[in-house]
Amino acid sequence: MAAAFERPTFCCCRKVVTGSAKSESLNSSRDCPVDIASASNFQHFQIQHFHLELDINFPSREIQAVEVLDLVCLHPDTQSLVLDSHQSLLIRSVNAKCRCNSGENSWPLSHRLDPFTDYGSSLVITLPAAIKPLSNFQIIIRYTTADGPAIWWLDPELTNGKSKPFLFTHGHSVCNRSFFPCFDTPAVKSTYSATVMVPPGIRVLMSATRSTFDEQENIYRFQMEYPVPAYLLALVAGDLISADIGPRSRVWAEPCLLKIATAKLNGTVERWLSAAENLFGPYMWERKKANIFKGEKIGFPSFSGAAFTCLETTFRLEALHRQLKLLGDESPVSRLQVKFEPGVNPSSLMNLFTYEKGFCFVYYLSQLCGDTKCFDSFLRAYVEKFKFTSVVAADLLEFFLGFFPELREKCVDNKEGLEFERWLNASGPPLLEPDLSQGSSLIKPVESLYQLWSSETLDGNRITDIDISKWKTFQIVHLLDKLLDRSPLPHEAMMKLSKSYSALLDSMNAEIRIRWLQIVVRNNYLPDFYKVRRFLENHTSRMYTGPLYEDLCAGTMKAIAMETFYLTQNRLHVNLRRAIQQIFAHSANPAAVMTLLEDKPSDASNPISLRDVNVSA
Repeated sequence: MAAAFERPTFCCCRKVVTGSAKSESLNSSRDCPVDIASASNFQHFQIQHFHLELDINFPSREIQAVEVLDLVCLHPDTQSLVLDSHQSLLIRSVNAKCRCNSGENSWPLSHRLDPFTDYGSSLVITLPAAIKPLSNFQIIIRYTTADGPAIWWLDPELTNGKSKPFLFTHGHSVCNRSFFPCFDTPAVKSTYSATVMVPPGIRVLMSATRSTFDEQENIYRFQMEYPVPAYLLALVAGDLISADIGPRSRVWAEPCLLKIATAKLNGTVERWLSAAENLFGPYMWERKKANIFKGEKIGFPSFSGAAFTCLETTFRLEALHRQLKLLGDESPVSRLQVKFEPGVNPSSLMNLFTYEKGFCFVYYLSQLCGDTKCFDSFLRAYVEKFKFTSVVAADLLEFFLGFFPELREKCVDNKEGLEFERWLNASGPPLLEPDLSQGSSLIKPVESLYQLWSSETLDGNRITDIDISKWKTFQIVHLLDKLLDRSPLPHEAMMKLSKSYSALLDSMNAEIRIRWLQIVVRNNYLPDFYKVRRFLENHTSRMYTGPLYEDLCAGTMKAIAMETFYLTQNRLHVNLRRAIQQIFAHSANPAAVMTLLEDKPSDASNPISLRDVNVSA
């Protein structure tokens, strides 16, 4: 860029700062951060620790909970505590406890739940006058969870073992406010502890550094000793057992999956950790846990060095360009630094551009310094300086230029060469993409096979000579993506594809199967449609079900999509049900989806079927 680098327009967390206040706000962001995705007044308090007591009730799909927050009030005249919460939480009572001149006192507190956005509410708690600035106090909240975006319940039939129920939570980006009231912003980090009660035979895991189990009382206790943001708290409960897969790594899975999980991961995680430590310094989290609970063959790649990295990067960058082709080069969401408006769910701004364009930006920085070892030293120093803090683009770039003062002198002081502003704020594709030639040994076979399938005259002998069962996952995914882009295919090609690969792909992981089934749908290949229905009946992730429902509704198979949904809707999380209903609503006339939008309940013994809905395919 022609001028010296201008600080990005993000404040400490997500806040966009404009106008004359921009420089002043950014300079003071460490002391007074703003986050427009949080309803809380976290700037007024310091959270020292919080504790959760959770009693998980699978039959009612509820968690009876008590939360204890250890706080310090930082500002005088603060009359209320405002926490991020959610309309799905039933707040039963709020109390305060603090030590005053007369000893320890406690008070019941008035509270209310105010609207904030469609992804959360604000829990406003009136504080007693006895709480003074810089004094320690506790807030005790008793509440009950219901269906919210953070908590996913699976009936036994949706698990691989089909004998016990399953529960897991998902906190990113702003979902954990439906799990527990909190300061739901990356600007606030805290240690936490938890006790969890579950029925006998259910194992509980949490994202914690220490855990114990009281077998007599059937209570699990957890402790997170490092400060983390609220969205990183995670819980899983179900029929889980473990096996060590390295000196400091362990895999947890349903019993029927443990053998294959161990075989796939044994020794691999230790190699990953060692490689990461060479770049970023010692691994701090003691034992690494990998949790596997999907009923499918695991698709973890082997550690293959530069060639595999180039293959994976090729796959991801092609997905980026595919998305950009759909949205257009001028789409604002293709910027690295997307303007964040009030009411916009932060999760919607985390996309391919965030990760893949961001990856290319980091590659650009590595090319600026010109020495791989020097850049590795920078990465290690960067992680050491900013661990356990919130970082924005300005922090990264200022630290980068401080680490390489010759770049600051050459490119900033002399106003030459740097493209930081364009990288952060320009829409469209990355300004620079990495050299992927080292991946040719893995990429060329994919390109060759794709060309054979794209030929007007299929050469069956040459096609069958290539055994894709020995390929790596990303090679198969890369091939299927290219065939999916080319669909609909000639009917003869589709028939031969199914004959050659359908049975093999059935045994592979969901990343591969979802792409094959999309090819089936886009080509209206009826002999394999039963596999589409079976897949939708057994998967509860929007990442996999959403694309299939969208493709079904975009073609002539809406009736199949709607009947499958009615047969499975009771086993889907409420947010996934609503997402599928939105797909139906956008793809059919309103009369055809009226029943769907009413969220009409059904029971498994007497499900609603197409007889109940007038659907035009």
